[in-house]
Amino acid sequence: MASPANGRGEGETPPAASRSGRRDLTTGPIGATLLAFALPTLGSNILQSLNGSINAIWVGRFLGESALAATSNANNIMFLMFSAVFGFGMAATILVGQSWGRRDVDSARRAFGAAIGLVLAAAIVVATLGWLFTPQILRLLATPAEAQALAQAYLRVIFLGLPASMLLVLCFMGLRGTGDSMTPLWFMGLSVVVDSGLNPVLILGLGPFPRMGIAGSATATLIANLVAVGSLVVWIRWRDLPLRLRGREWRYLLPSGALTRAIIAKGLPIGAQMLVISTAGLAMMGLVNRNGVHTTAGFGITLQLWAYIQMPAMAIGAAVSAMAAQNIGAGQWNRVARITGAGLLLNAAITGTMVAVVLLFDRPILGLFVGANSPALPIAQHISLIASWGFILFGGTMVLFGVVRANGAVWGPLLILFAAMFPVRLGLAVLLQPWLGTDALWWSFPAGSATTVIMAALYYRFGSWRRSTLAVPPPDGEQRSHADVDTSGSLHPAG
Repeated sequence: MASPANGRGEGETPPAASRSGRRDLTTGPIGATLLAFALPTLGSNILQSLNGSINAIWVGRFLGESALAATSNANNIMFLMFSAVFGFGMAATILVGQSWGRRDVDSARRAFGAAIGLVLAAAIVVATLGWLFTPQILRLLATPAEAQALAQAYLRVIFLGLPASMLLVLCFMGLRGTGDSMTPLWFMGLSVVVDSGLNPVLILGLGPFPRMGIAGSATATLIANLVAVGSLVVWIRWRDLPLRLRGREWRYLLPSGALTRAIIAKGLPIGAQMLVISTAGLAMMGLVNRNGVHTTAGFGITLQLWAYIQMPAMAIGAAVSAMAAQNIGAGQWNRVARITGAGLLLNAAITGTMVAVVLLFDRPILGLFVGANSPALPIAQHISLIASWGFILFGGTMVLFGVVRANGAVWGPLLILFAAMFPVRLGLAVLLQPWLGTDALWWSFPAGSATTVIMAALYYRFGSWRRSTLAVPPPDGEQRSHADVDTSGSLHPAG
């Protein structure tokens, strides 16, 4: 039974406790709290990117540039599929964070359970359709002929693993919404160890395992996700972490109509933001593919490098969003502006350092993926030199979008991203090619990032996002009074 005083189950640890790595993000010094929360998230991002890089090294070294180009195309498509269901998880995570800030644990669990039910159903549908239409998707993307068969074998296995990978990411997001960024770090580490360890075994057919080639790399990822998500579910129940479901709470997997509508209303625009980014990425990949397999491979290994450059920005943006959601839920709007400022400064320092290091050591880093004499290597260096600095601007956008989305404002970021990705980035890439050649493709990246951060800053300063409201609706047929939750905060900013 939930206590009517605060919405917590009897005998549960209050959200302010730090058990199992949880942090109360509504108290304490903002800069230090933000950094301490962001570092484990950054560690998770590093592990995830390291895993992708290790797998790319196995594929590039053992199977060649055509296989590497195939995985680059397939990964872009998977990001598109992932985006189709990611928005619902993000919307639920915002609801979890705000509920946690209000000390309303039951609402946090209902939002988390609803997200699991909705996202898993959507992921199964998307995975099925993706598996069936893989050849058509690859042809639409203008995948190089020599890479199509490899890309199809790789992508179909990856589609089979989409539900497990979505559930794993969703659990990570929910845990961070409660202030726990350490548990996701440990289980991301488990996934990386299994995935990177199995890659050479299944690609080459070592020991009793069959030689699977590029499909072996995808199968390793599938197994790693299944192992990690299964272990995480057991850990959440064993450690009795805040978002665990038990008894009658399992009904939360079938969300109420009102909660479903709330998640869809916010999740669709967030998912659309991801779709805009991924669709623009696929369109850019199509433009790159028309320049031959060496340019495609060079761009593919540059994307591996960029995954590392953007890691601090993504981690800081996620930390800022979680902190802002909890503080908005607690009604502490005076801290929200300070969180934004701290996030921007932290991003400029860390992402700027990453860009400098990567540009100084780009050749040995890029050379890990292909041989020293590969024609793709100088192409990758050239792309990195032109476009990598734009990720400092990208990080600023992540911070600003993280704050406004934490209060449920999702349409402004969607319109900004659409304008920056299509009229600006892709428009410049196409229009300037007669004068700049392939350099037009690479210069379009920082141009798009500059446009996005300027528009995001204007929206943060002058937009109406502070007037949004976001709360988990009560179960169908049930009315909740203000006494059902901690009333120490309001959903509206002071002043």
